[in-house]
Amino acid sequence: MARLFITPREIDFISDITKEIVKDVIGQKIYYYPISAAKTKVHEVYEEAPEKVFDNPIEINCLVQYDATEVTTGKFGTEDFYGIEAFIQNRDMIDKGIQLYEGDFFSYGTVFFEVIQVIVLDNIYGQAEYTAGVKLLGKEARKSQFTTKLLGPTDESYSDADAVQKTFIQQRGFPENAEGPTGDVRNLIERGVLTDPITGPAEVSPKGGNKGTSSFYDES
Repeated sequence: MARLFITPREIDFISDITKEIVKDVIGQKIYYYPISAAKTKVHEVYEEAPEKVFDNPIEINCLVQYDATEVTTGKFGTEDFYGIEAFIQNRDMIDKGIQLYEGDFFSYGTVFFEVIQVIVLDNIYGQAEYTAGVKLLGKEARKSQFTTKLLGPTDESYSDADAVQKTFIQQRGFPENAEGPTGDVRNLIERGVLTDPITGPAEVSPKGGNKGTSSFYDES
């Protein structure tokens, strides 16, 4: 598509729409554990780091897709390994200064994954400087590789109060919502093309609903 018709304003619009879908509609997230380059010791000869040190986890909104379980057979029996694909809005990472690297780890639900590949998706209308998104390919990590406290929703069979996410709050370009700072940037609002949404971030929660139903739909 010619740059005459796809200007930075259209690019901002596409970026804002994809952010809206991921952050304000889908509501999925992973917890990303980047390796600390400053704290991790690398072997002088082999240039490897057997013991890695990780920075604090980063909550990243994305679209998650589970792959089919891979079953491997060894001398001790069979093992099941989950695979996962996480689709991440590229400009959101730029806004927040987050770098994604192979070898980092992230959690989704009760499983920890190692990033085995970071794939840059297609550019936008052939404009090389604008990327539609990034896809993380993750493979289930062994407990000897990485384990820590689970964050976020995990499994409804768990007795933990946070095992099931009961509240989802939109971001909609506001620097803060009821859960705290969002770091969310909507470019058309930032440039003054659009104004802030009048209604603010909507909330899906049992608050205000009857018999534990969602308050978002105002059901009885």
